[in-house]
Amino acid sequence: MKKAIIGSIVGALIIFIWQFLSFALVNFHKPAQQYTEKQDAIMSFLNSEGLKEGGYFMPGVPETASRSEAEEVMKASDGKPWARIEYHNKAENSMNAMLMNMIRGFLVNVVIVFLFCWLVGKITNPGFGTILGGALAVGIIGFLNQPYTGFIWYKTFDIWAFFFDAIAMWGLTGIWLGWWLRRGRPQLSTVKIGERDKELA
Repeated sequence: MKKAIIGSIVGALIIFIWQFLSFALVNFHKPAQQYTEKQDAIMSFLNSEGLKEGGYFMPGVPETASRSEAEEVMKASDGKPWARIEYHNKAENSMNAMLMNMIRGFLVNVVIVFLFCWLVGKITNPGFGTILGGALAVGIIGFLNQPYTGFIWYKTFDIWAFFFDAIAMWGLTGIWLGWWLRRGRPQLSTVKIGERDKELA
């Protein structure tokens, strides 16, 4: 258990650092976070309309619209511009808010890596390749389940950044765990030789 906890904390730190590089320092996700000089006009308009906090898809239809009305809107909007808006009434950019978000993000990473360590622990004497391959599989599963599935419908602009994130951070975590979780354990070949020696004795 102690080895899994240490492995999870260090693994979470690896993922956390990569996330910081990807979303902030290097900003691979820039295509989805672009600046526009029209931001003041856009925000002013949204604020003036009294838009409630939430996510919006446009053009959309009211919840009370019939199926035929919805089909008409979809047909009329085919080939025309569309948009998604995530609107928030209040920005939280204070140091306390930022610190809490970072702590929560790191703790989530600890839980994720610990769950992976738990799965690895269910495998009898896993090799380095098995742990690394399993970590990459987890990264790819996570990528396909959310970012890519969302991309299929909403064409997000940073899809390749998410793919690179999945491979890089889980690859690095897999390398770490492949070494750490096997550290000090007898390998399968050694165990077999020892068992054979006992039988011969």
